[in-house]
Amino acid sequence: MAYEILHPSQGAEIRGVLFDMDGVILDSEKLYARFWAAGCEAFGYHMTYQQALGMRSLSAQMGQEYLSSLFGPDISYAQVRAKRIELMDAYVEENGIEAKPGIFELLEYLTARQIPYAITTASPNDRIQNHLGRLGLYEKFPHICTAHEVAHGKPAPDIYLLGAKTIAVPPEHCLALEDSYTGLLSAHRAGCMATIVPDLDQPGENILSIAYARADSLADVVDLMEGSLQGS
Repeated sequence: MAYEILHPSQGAEIRGVLFDMDGVILDSEKLYARFWAAGCEAFGYHMTYQQALGMRSLSAQMGQEYLSSLFGPDISYAQVRAKRIELMDAYVEENGIEAKPGIFELLEYLTARQIPYAITTASPNDRIQNHLGRLGLYEKFPHICTAHEVAHGKPAPDIYLLGAKTIAVPPEHCLALEDSYTGLLSAHRAGCMATIVPDLDQPGENILSIAYARADSLADVVDLMEGSLQGS
């Protein structure tokens, strides 16, 4: 299965594409999982791999609530996050970071067809520029929207509404590419064609019940779009 339309009723003509960054553009979620766990361990809390996956795309408030649900009220999201950043930045500085397969081909496809696109991410600007810049991707994105520009982070719809406004495409005509439930829910609530591109785990029913489509890779997103554009 390269791609599958799960809920055709949600489909509209695709006029723009909105990208989550970590886990979609960058093969970085495996590092976040590793170093969220390491950050917790530094303060005496043992976080499992599956628990670390639950941190994906969470805002600071929701991240604190999630950590507190796992380890009690004394754990500090801010402290653990600071340690995670320290450890992960040191790793990336020494080892670099990888792009997800198919990203360059997908961007070439969108550019050739003059389909506007933007990044919609919870990551801060300095990390976006550093990580994308290492791969020659930063200059390929004319529009980058971050959760720091909106009132509420994912899973609220704010970041995807901003992304759609930035590329001047109504949300219902935006294909939104996500790898996590939190991000997908944000895109779905914004009215986008929320599409899951699985990364570290396979989508459960909570994802499949709201996703417009599923694509196995970014290369398969090209095929998905070709099918949509030919059918429009």
